[in-house]
Amino acid sequence: MPRLPTLEPGSVAAKRRPAGDDHPPGSLAEVTAGVDHCRRCDLWRDATQGVPGEGPPRAKLLFVGEQPGDQEDLAGRPFVGPAGQVLDKALAAAGVPRAETYVTNAVKHFKHEQRGKRRIHKTPNGGEVTACRWWLDAERRLVRPRVIVALGGTAIGAVFGKAMPVAKFRQQAIQLPDQAQGVVTYHPSYLLRVPDAATKAKAYALFVEDLKFAWSLAA
Repeated sequence: MPRLPTLEPGSVAAKRRPAGDDHPPGSLAEVTAGVDHCRRCDLWRDATQGVPGEGPPRAKLLFVGEQPGDQEDLAGRPFVGPAGQVLDKALAAAGVPRAETYVTNAVKHFKHEQRGKRRIHKTPNGGEVTACRWWLDAERRLVRPRVIVALGGTAIGAVFGKAMPVAKFRQQAIQLPDQAQGVVTYHPSYLLRVPDAATKAKAYALFVEDLKFAWSLAA
């Protein structure tokens, strides 16, 4: 993999640790500080702030989404907007305590375009996902989860390094190189976009099943 750009130099070394491959973050606190000052790609320019992962430092279950949304960008926390509400509801239905999981995103800055007063989500490209994998890899290494759940296509690419259709690979435990098991499922934002009520209910039920499956593996 080609060497990626480093963080901008700063006056506080702990907060602006160089992002070169020879300086991996040594703690989740360093990840949090580094994400907010990251300049590996240009997404920071239009975002309010970087949004690192959140959860116990030794969580058994780690969720990876695509990127922060509008509300996450403003709050500086992952999965606090509409998709996060769907995730919380589904976790409760599956018997999974969110407080015992670590939630993060493949990309840590909100990619969007301005339309009037609204900021419209744009899907991160492959280069942006690759640049941000530095932080996701650090979170995986530091948390050391038993199971990693990739929510949707962008997260699947970031976790597994390739495309894997959810309908074909859900409900499977896929061994990862770092000894964790990987699980794929839908991103909760997909459930918000399904227009038909019956189809939405079926997709939500499958999503809950996948969360139960992942939790059973982690436990």
